Amino acid sequence: MANVKDCPGFETFGEDVRAGRKARGIVRKALAEMVNISPRYLANIELGKTIPSIPVTMQLIRICRLPAERYFNPGLIRGDSEQRQRVGHKLQICPEKYLPIVEAAIDGAIKMEEREDA
Repeated sequence: MANVKDCPGFETFGEDVRAGRKARGIVRKALAEMVNISPRYLANIELGKTIPSIPVTMQLIRICRLPAERYFNPGLIRGDSEQRQRVGHKLQICPEKYLPIVEAAIDGAIKMEEREDA
């Protein structure tokens, strides 16, 4: 098992797994069963104490709807501001039924900016 400090890009993996799991309404025990690991091991992942194997990582990314590039190609993401990264992650885990609301808010913000620039 790798430590978080030895894996650049995985600094927020545990927090992201927990947020993704909760956003999907999955309890820790159920997610652990889905991935075939113990709930205690999943707790250690969520607490940032360990980085799981690649197969477990990929399953967690898929089930929790996390952006794989954040962990495997962090340089790609690092060009974005922290706020843009947070919003992007939240957009990934946002339930589909609320996306029209999010899109409308973004469209409104863009139109306001265009008016200010005019």
